[in-house]
Amino acid sequence: MVYSLAASTLTLAAPVGCDTSSAEGVEPTAAEAHGPSRVLVTGADEEMLVLEVTAANKVVVRLPRVEVGQGITTAVAMMIAEELDARLVDVDIPLAEARTKGNQYTGGSSSVRSLYGPARALAATARARLVTAAARRWHLPARSLRTRDTMVVAPDGRTATFGSLTAAAARIQRPAVSSRPKPASEHKVIGRPTGRIDARDIVTGKAKYAGDLEVAGAKPTVVARPPTLGGRLVSVDDRAARAMPGVHAVVKVAGGVAVVAESFHHAFKARDALRITWRPGPLASLSDAAIRSRLRAAVPSVGAPPRGSAQVEGEFEFAFVSHAPMEVLTAVADVRADRAEIWFSSQTPMDARESIASAIGLPKSKVRVHVVRGGGSFGRRLNYDAAIEAALISKAARRPVKLMWSRGDDIRHGRMRGASHHRIRASHERGRVVAFSHAMASVSESYERQGVAVQGGVAVRGGVTTVAAGPLPSDSGLYNFGRVSGSSGSVELAMPLGAWRSVDSGTMRTAEEIVVDEVAAELGKDPVAFRRGTLRNKAVKAVLDKVVAAGHWGRRLPSGQAQGVAVHEEYGSCVACLVEIDATDPKNPRVTKVVMAADVGTAVNPRGLEAQLMGTAVDGISTVLRAGLHIDRGAVREGSFADFRYARQQHSPLHFEAHIVPSRREPGGAGELGVPAAAGAVANAYARATRTKPRRFPINF
Repeated sequence: MVYSLAASTLTLAAPVGCDTSSAEGVEPTAAEAHGPSRVLVTGADEEMLVLEVTAANKVVVRLPRVEVGQGITTAVAMMIAEELDARLVDVDIPLAEARTKGNQYTGGSSSVRSLYGPARALAATARARLVTAAARRWHLPARSLRTRDTMVVAPDGRTATFGSLTAAAARIQRPAVSSRPKPASEHKVIGRPTGRIDARDIVTGKAKYAGDLEVAGAKPTVVARPPTLGGRLVSVDDRAARAMPGVHAVVKVAGGVAVVAESFHHAFKARDALRITWRPGPLASLSDAAIRSRLRAAVPSVGAPPRGSAQVEGEFEFAFVSHAPMEVLTAVADVRADRAEIWFSSQTPMDARESIASAIGLPKSKVRVHVVRGGGSFGRRLNYDAAIEAALISKAARRPVKLMWSRGDDIRHGRMRGASHHRIRASHERGRVVAFSHAMASVSESYERQGVAVQGGVAVRGGVTTVAAGPLPSDSGLYNFGRVSGSSGSVELAMPLGAWRSVDSGTMRTAEEIVVDEVAAELGKDPVAFRRGTLRNKAVKAVLDKVVAAGHWGRRLPSGQAQGVAVHEEYGSCVACLVEIDATDPKNPRVTKVVMAADVGTAVNPRGLEAQLMGTAVDGISTVLRAGLHIDRGAVREGSFADFRYARQQHSPLHFEAHIVPSRREPGGAGELGVPAAAGAVANAYARATRTKPRRFPINF
């Protein structure tokens, strides 16, 4: 359903994944009440995707998602331009601020899937009303008119811009032409490789991130943090810091001691001048070896194998991994006695608004959250630690602040992917797998900074406990492996964990794809041929066949070099990856080639999808070969890109290609899809090149 909003210009709204029964008679939001559309009483932006055609011939859609580099603003602009027959340069996609209702969640590879229908319906309805307005102006049959380049065109060549028709179109209730979206066969924009609409702004510095914002009175702020995770402040001598030039305030916060200063240079200098005594955190007695031991003990039994079967077994360890987006966490906060405004990049702004309001003791109706583009996320901006901290600092300092976490802050105290241990057993008989069991345990978070967790009504102190087994979040149904089973356990640690790109599948499928290769070897079969004979889904076989052909699977390579493959299916999409690696020096391997193929249904922007796949390839290279976090006596050892060794340009493949399978199905998810296949292919290529069975990742741990 598309709603007409009472406005002086054509303004329409479509619900996005929520109940629309409350849309009528809602008061306008603050942004709308002061914006050009002047929404009155017939609808609201609270739960809607809202489109406005302005008199300046711009199509404006306030997007209830966040742009963190994944290109969602470009994808939505393409959907709108397609249905309106508008020029892409005439479509603006600003980010909507936090609302009180509806769906503003950006994650789970869900954005394109959830917006594809509503965005197209919205634009198609707008086009129908604009055409009807032109028909009435020219006294022509509406069906005789056409649209192109953000204007309506008459048979005799007359044109009218959408902007010149918007006021009249706003009054039309029953369009004279169809308002149904186009069939896929008529698409001219959707499916066409397109550069990002914000690319020039990004490379020229015009694009604004939280750190670029100029909010009146907001002063640079940093925080001195404890050396161990969950460490507590005992005492602070701040006299020297307060006496330094440019320092405005020094305040205590839950995570340490904040310094507000005239510049970040002054703030960091003053922070380093603080003399602080810390109490160690609850994990001060734990290091990697102990954590790995606890994880291994928490893995449930895989049970007894079928009688008469032979076994291929493996145990796999995956390290903690930092999200490490290129833009460090930054938030601007202006907290007053009766209201608050916060500016930051958030994947969950509605939840953030509620939590910030609770933290500072204000009703959420008095807290305004402005969503700002983010310079990367990978799941990190699902959490809003920095925003809450900025709000608390602003309240304590009684002034606006611009808080920035340093790279060391984020790596040592920020969210990370939990470590995990996997035990897999494939049982085979007479040349086929008859049972497949995958049991795992991961470090999971359930604590509130103080190191106190509540599980089943029981408070757990000291930072560590083990949780009973439960079902796995996903299984190995990708293959026809007979009886498939899975179970999971967890070890609760008082440490800040968070969803990391391809949350569970990034480790689970990687381990499973390694075992698939080892089963193939045990049975004397080629890894590709074995997969083709056991995969359930024809679409997965098709993407596998594509990378095998494009990547020349089986070609002869020098000693120490090898190919590897892996596949994955999730989010209504599937992907295959072929990797070539040079592991002549096993301690310093280099991925030289990556070929990926994906079937995601309708690919709105194939160029954007290729970029997503390239990013997942780098993630796979990083987490399998190089990048992880060590825990040393309750502290994260790494503190920058110098020692958290994420893949750099010199580690990227010399050759990368992505193949997008044409499809007219509704879009599936893509942002997280490629990580498991890429990681699995890298691991399998390394195993074949070195003739080893890698079990701990990254391999350089």
